[in-house]
Amino acid sequence: MRFGNFSAIHLIWVVIALALFYLWAFRKKKAVREEFAQKDLVNKLMPSLTIRRQNLKASLIVIAAIFIVISFMRPQWGFKWHKVKRKGLDIIIALDTSKSMLAEDVKPNRLERAKLAIIDFTKHLKGDRIGLITFAGEAFLECPLTVDYGGFIVSLRDVNVNVIPRGGTSISSAIKEAVRSYEGGLKKYKVLILITDGEDHEGYPIEAAKEAKKEGIKIFCIGIGTPEGDLIPITEKGGRKTFLKDKNGNVVKTRLDEETLKKIALFTGGDYIRSGQKEFGLNLIYKKKLSKMGKREIESKMVKQYGERFQIPLFIAFIILLAEVFISESREK
Repeated sequence: MRFGNFSAIHLIWVVIALALFYLWAFRKKKAVREEFAQKDLVNKLMPSLTIRRQNLKASLIVIAAIFIVISFMRPQWGFKWHKVKRKGLDIIIALDTSKSMLAEDVKPNRLERAKLAIIDFTKHLKGDRIGLITFAGEAFLECPLTVDYGGFIVSLRDVNVNVIPRGGTSISSAIKEAVRSYEGGLKKYKVLILITDGEDHEGYPIEAAKEAKKEGIKIFCIGIGTPEGDLIPITEKGGRKTFLKDKNGNVVKTRLDEETLKKIALFTGGDYIRSGQKEFGLNLIYKKKLSKMGKREIESKMVKQYGERFQIPLFIAFIILLAEVFISESREK
């Protein structure tokens, strides 16, 4: 025998509390009776048989509670083999880690807001493989495609604006790295989610998108930031906070470039969403697009399906409680 919800054993403390309450209540009643009259008189007025019945009724309630706890623990025995097929998409998230992602026009900043949204996004995945690419002036595969969502999140949490040594923003590098990261095979079921402010300083993102389309990759773009833009806060070695400046000493202002992202998404059959404070966009993409896409069978395996037997202790508890109702506390005349 095994239990499907063994953690419910903690409910036994409720049963113990119930039993202790009855012990306290009966002792309290006994003390009150002894204050009211002498022991011999109390025995004549309240025969011991009545007290024994009270104890019996309380014991039955406690026993019934024990069986209810056992029912919550879901006892199982007996099993049959059941074939389980796992289907899903191959989803790679390409996350911009250039210094422009430190801008605070999205709170707490663009990069941290994106990381929080990606973690929330993984809660929707059921069998889908997910991978992570970080990119700035070049791209790097941080986490290969996996169904280990916990491991993926560990890799994601370590991401910062220093993971890619080369500065700038190269969207084309991220797309090309995604193309290399897929294992080939059928030219469908492949999804690339590009999260960036869209400012491409080098490369040819539209040409890279054409290459992705040939491999059957749909690119969904999330533009993070605002068209008005914001300054990029940085912390110098001495701890002094200032703003990022260009080679000429001018303060850099980063703006969201939506047009490039829209073209990439449209060309590959994906979609573009501008991230907002309330809705980042990842969950919207999953609900409206990814959940409706065809999914390939990744693997199938035989698993044991155990028979649920929680009904048995629940039925015993019901019978005990029913018997308790028909036991009278008073002695029949």
